[in-house]
Amino acid sequence: MLNFQENKEKTTRPTKSRGQNQNKEKWNERVVQINRVTKVCKGGKKLSFQAVVIIGNENGQVGVGVGKADDVINAITKGISDARRNIITVPITKTQTIPHLTVGNIGACSILVKPAAQGTGVIAGSSTKTVLELAGIKNILSKQLGAGNILNNARATICALENLKTPEKVAFERNLPLEKFYS
Repeated sequence: MLNFQENKEKTTRPTKSRGQNQNKEKWNERVVQINRVTKVCKGGKKLSFQAVVIIGNENGQVGVGVGKADDVINAITKGISDARRNIITVPITKTQTIPHLTVGNIGACSILVKPAAQGTGVIAGSSTKTVLELAGIKNILSKQLGAGNILNNARATICALENLKTPEKVAFERNLPLEKFYS
């Protein structure tokens, strides 16, 4: 008679860990704003929360996300996952600033970001400062123009950072040698 336990061998398959190999970088997350939102329904008011979250690796990548849920923890979790889907890459120079002046517009909010000399620091207000710090920019000047909405100011800052071009990219687009931009 065969002993079934002896013939049974445990087969272990290597399991694939989803996303662990990709996210070896350290991502910082900051909750900028939590709003309590009410919706009037037939049975009364329905309470929910909205969280504005900014994530960045302080190495040129940053994202802004919004999450809405019935409790604060789930709203923050949804905001983080939304921010991960909306990550952009920012060109940063050797002096840890941006290559040139640019403006970003979202709705009634406008943000002007301007490169600054080394040692200046991040001179910005509200959510703009958080976006710039999490992007890894150390020396920059910015000015909020228009409305003071925290979410729209963060998104306008992302829009301004998306408009940045490196000298290499501009030289390629204009069909010029790179030396012309550094002289």
